[in-house]
Amino acid sequence: MAKSRYLDFNVLARIHNMQLLAKAVVEGFILGLHRSPYRGFSVEFAEYRQYSPGDDIKYLDWKVYGKTDRYYLKQFESETNLVCYIILDASGSMGYRSNPEGLSKLEYGSYLAACLAYFMMRQRDSTGFCVFDTKVREILPPRMSHSHLQHILATLDKTGPGGETNIATPLHDLAEGLKRRGLVILITDLLDDAKAVLSALQHFRFQGHDAIVFHVMDDAELTFPFTSMTEFTDIETGDKAMISPEGMRPVYMEELKRFLATYEKGCADVKADYKLFDTKTPLEIGLSEYLYKRSRFK
Repeated sequence: MAKSRYLDFNVLARIHNMQLLAKAVVEGFILGLHRSPYRGFSVEFAEYRQYSPGDDIKYLDWKVYGKTDRYYLKQFESETNLVCYIILDASGSMGYRSNPEGLSKLEYGSYLAACLAYFMMRQRDSTGFCVFDTKVREILPPRMSHSHLQHILATLDKTGPGGETNIATPLHDLAEGLKRRGLVILITDLLDDAKAVLSALQHFRFQGHDAIVFHVMDDAELTFPFTSMTEFTDIETGDKAMISPEGMRPVYMEELKRFLATYEKGCADVKADYKLFDTKTPLEIGLSEYLYKRSRFK
């Protein structure tokens, strides 16, 4: 078993019997858990084709022969492994934590990435990993081995929050470089221009990828629990502002509502899954709820 501070076995125990199934048809060549556009002989019937000399006669359909006096073979959908790309935002804003004893957004996202990588490889899916802030900082191409999982976990262990946020540019760069269609999982706080981010997600969808956005936010960002005059500091720029929470709360909550709605609707428009995670919520609860919901749409 690979070792890492981010490999949470409470999460793995909760989701061990679920499958993260791509809703899109994906490419691949190893028998596994996901539909492939290629034809093979498996368990799910696809279509008939006329017999040709040299074909294996055990797949002849004798009932069809009895009705038509012609030889036809049954063809089946082959099943294949998925190629998964986990993309983690490690910009400065991801380093925020409101509770000194709690997790930062980056730590929460790292637990999520580690468990997904383990989970995907457990179901025999090749998994790649990428870390970015204003640009791609680390990238590991998709592999399916114990040693590759260790490389992903080691990368997570050394990853800290970086510079300012620029989500769209690294995503466009990655979309151009991915060679096989697969499942793209983006883990981020989405604190960037929504129009640019959604355009980058559309780029992945245009390339034929299935896409999931795991939106990680701190509980204080979602509830604005401040009660007295508070100095707020922009983690990425260092800018400071002294604010009265009582007067700011209604404005902030309305803007938050608009912010979340923009991304939820935008992801739906580009046919990307969207799931909001609160860092206060145990990861195993949020992730298992999402996997259960997704599995119903297989």
